[in-house]
Amino acid sequence: MDKKSLLKHEVRHVDITSFDARPIVAAYADMAFQARNLARAADIMDRMLKDHDCAVILTLAGSLCSAGLKDAIAVAIEHNMIDAVVATGANIVDQDFFEGLGFRHWQGSPDVDDNRLRELAIDRIYDTFLDEDELRVCDMTVAEIAGTLEPRPHSSREFINAMGAHLEAQGLKSERSIVHAAWRAGVPIFCPAFSDCSAGFGLVHHQWHNERYLTIDSVADFKELTRIKLENPETGILMLGGGVPKNFTQDVVVATDILGEERPMHRYAIQITVADERDGALSGSTLQEACSWGKVDTTWEQMVYGEATTLLPLLLSDAWHRGAWRERPRRNLNALLG
Repeated sequence: MDKKSLLKHEVRHVDITSFDARPIVAAYADMAFQARNLARAADIMDRMLKDHDCAVILTLAGSLCSAGLKDAIAVAIEHNMIDAVVATGANIVDQDFFEGLGFRHWQGSPDVDDNRLRELAIDRIYDTFLDEDELRVCDMTVAEIAGTLEPRPHSSREFINAMGAHLEAQGLKSERSIVHAAWRAGVPIFCPAFSDCSAGFGLVHHQWHNERYLTIDSVADFKELTRIKLENPETGILMLGGGVPKNFTQDVVVATDILGEERPMHRYAIQITVADERDGALSGSTLQEACSWGKVDTTWEQMVYGEATTLLPLLLSDAWHRGAWRERPRRNLNALLG
């Protein structure tokens, strides 16, 4: 078992434009359990895209881009189905930006000797492998970008925008990238816990070696996302998993109230999750529960219990082929935020 033999079969990203999920989603509407829930979620997604007063916010938690969903999300951004993204740093840096630099994730197995993987400098995400040596290049690229920016507090959105500009300047080395697509479309990406990923290594390297250095201001993230809520009559959220991105996005409704500028709850909400609500953890808390906090309206909300790699391609393919995105106004929220 050597490195070359293990890093052999590439993880390939699903193309939601290559198949039309509308027939199966329509059939699901007459079924039960999560099939019917997904069909209702698809109808809510379509309604959300047809509501031109509504800004759509996508939240990402869990290892999604490494698992083959990167291009599906990038296509949704390119085709004006998403106006803002709130994500874990791993999805944006270790996975999407990593591939944009020319590196790849590889098909692996959970039934492997992890001590041997460590010796070979191979990192494992369940049944997916990546090269730790290549990830170190990603870390140092983050440090390099940090060195080009003004040494002051930056929102994660500002930094990720600079990452998109870097990919443009250096040449995108993957077919698609969420970071690059968002940079081109003016779609802001927020990572509220930005240092909790490969970016953290690059940024600590930057701070360690510079007397004057930049910092990442998570409160600025919160303020900027709250401004998006203030500037748009309605908002809808598509949430994959839960965690910090979910809570951060839901909390902006309360923030508008705290600021004395109260805005309505998120009008539309879809969450795809495998988490259970019984332990009180955030990833499994229902959208109905969020209503009690004044965050989500329960008229157009749907929980879908299933794994995102199987469900998101169907949901986004259905939305892409219905075509409501063609008539939506482009918001270019990055320009709004400056």
